[in-house]
Amino acid sequence: MPVVSELIRIEEDGTISFGNYLLAAKSKLQDFEYRGDLYKVKTYNEITKLERNGMFVYESVPGTAVNHFNAGDSSVTFTVEGAQDAQITIQMENDREYEVFVDGVSIGGMTTNVSGKLILSVELNQGRSTEIRIEGR
Repeated sequence: MPVVSELIRIEEDGTISFGNYLLAAKSKLQDFEYRGDLYKVKTYNEITKLERNGMFVYESVPGTAVNHFNAGDSSVTFTVEGAQDAQITIQMENDREYEVFVDGVSIGGMTTNVSGKLILSVELNQGRSTEIRIEGR
């Protein structure tokens, strides 16, 4: 799974891909239109962050490349790659329980806090994508 050299793009399947963890300097792209919303991505080797209409969507520390990001009403799916293990924070519904799957294996249930943030740590290896799926219970 390659990094996203254009920082954010729409895939043929209608999902979006974003992030470039190989950049040494911060890069950003804003006002990227997707499904009637405006997205902003900031990315480099230390962090990748995505916002929709000025609101938080995704963040990883250190930076990652995210492909085929698809957020539905009660689920989120994407693949992620990075140079090292990452902490990923995703905006979900407030105070709700979710089942989290990494490469098809459940890592258990997690409940978002009152601000709706779900935080997980993922083991990553450069050049290998890891599939993440989060489903509401």
